Amino acid sequence: MSNLEDKVALPPEAIKLYKKISSLKEISIKELEKEMQLDRGKMEYFLSFLISNAYVERNTIVHQKYELTDAGKQAAEKGLIERLIVAAIMNKQSLNFDELAEILQCDKQEMNAGIGYLKKQGLLQIIQGKLSLLDEKTEINKAMQEVLKEILKGNEVDITEHQKELIQRNLVFLEEIKDSILKIIIPYSKIKSMITETVEISRLTPEMIREGSWKTTKLRSYNLDVDPPSYYPGRKQPYAQFLDEVKQKLAAFGFQEMRGPIVELEYWNFDALFQAQDHPAREWSDVYRVANPKLGKLPKENHVKLVQKAHEDGYDTGSKGWRYKWSPEKSARLVLRAHGTSVSARTLVNLTVPSKYFSISRCFRPDTVDATHLSEFNQAEGIVADPSITFRDLLGILETFAQDVAETDKFLFKPDYYPFTEPSVELSSRDPKLGNIEFGGAGIFRPEVVRPFNIDVPVIAWGLGIDRLFMVKYGITDIRELFSHKMEWLRSAKMS
Repeated sequence: MSNLEDKVALPPEAIKLYKKISSLKEISIKELEKEMQLDRGKMEYFLSFLISNAYVERNTIVHQKYELTDAGKQAAEKGLIERLIVAAIMNKQSLNFDELAEILQCDKQEMNAGIGYLKKQGLLQIIQGKLSLLDEKTEINKAMQEVLKEILKGNEVDITEHQKELIQRNLVFLEEIKDSILKIIIPYSKIKSMITETVEISRLTPEMIREGSWKTTKLRSYNLDVDPPSYYPGRKQPYAQFLDEVKQKLAAFGFQEMRGPIVELEYWNFDALFQAQDHPAREWSDVYRVANPKLGKLPKENHVKLVQKAHEDGYDTGSKGWRYKWSPEKSARLVLRAHGTSVSARTLVNLTVPSKYFSISRCFRPDTVDATHLSEFNQAEGIVADPSITFRDLLGILETFAQDVAETDKFLFKPDYYPFTEPSVELSSRDPKLGNIEFGGAGIFRPEVVRPFNIDVPVIAWGLGIDRLFMVKYGITDIRELFSHKMEWLRSAKMS
């Protein structure tokens, strides 16, 4: 701290800042920057005079604020889905599912979630496809609706009572806002007689050197203790860069990239993978079907007939197949790609031996969104065809994903079942925050999958949730953060 009896030379800009802070006693850096209309870098420099002389102190505070997600904004503006359902049924006394969907004009998954919520609360009954209320007097989640409205208005509101449910339902997220507060230590009025105004320069000019005026000019000294202003240059989204790095690693291992369409035939998504046409995973609750057009065209190649035979009687694999009449119409239905293995199925058509392929595919499933699930996600998919390939080689590849990609040693294998592989294995990891987190599955393609494509060598295959690998590597506890618009995370997330 400077002696109050000594004269102190300050630049005129520093004196202006000193007077302003002194008059207010306390102000945030952002507010001061706005009021003084000074460049942030210059302001930080002039503040350093005040802070180093202990006239002003600087403290960093972290303010936590709840913000609405897109779903939360919609619920705040239009109403929570369960409240909309109750209002619709009260207006009509009872409704069937189609009538309710027409009134609400919302996503079917969201409507089903609202119906499930009301049933769990004992407020709704379904008899012969008709929905009716058991208690018409209940004002369902009125307080929660008010909380959402207040957040939408930008008001501070206590959400403690509803915090857990609002976060689980992806209606709000917690944002941390950092700010610096400047607080006066010695008022300007107390030492203004000790302060002299001085003009400093930061660089010499040729004229000053030629004329010799530099000898009587005060040069600005460098203060290496002052933090420079933060600059945020453009950079790739952290998760997008991670995906590029994984692609580069796999390419370096000699894998070729395979591709396939997002809108897919059920033939490639299920049938070519020996997944029975009555399998539960092919129902509307587990896959997104395309409404228009509903059907595509099956390939004209001979493998379609051979896939049909594999389903009906096992073809020449020694299997009895699923023993039902295979439907070309069901196989031609259009869906959004539910897993990256559909890309592998397409690659089997002209597969050369030996060869190895990979893809990072965008996939879609109507899952309930939570900390480890999204309705659209990325899957790292791969196949290796080689006469000498074994299940142990597959475990080695999965171990590489766990150690080199997710950078975790706490992984484990356990037996699993998939319609298209045998034997099959699940790869998972033990995360200290999320608990046991499943990365995905793998195995050796069954003969019913490869024989219709005239392949007689072992083909190992894996499909891993690359989103979760990224989460474990960077200690992220909520998968929604990967696609967040939070500027703080986008600016500060670690990049390899």
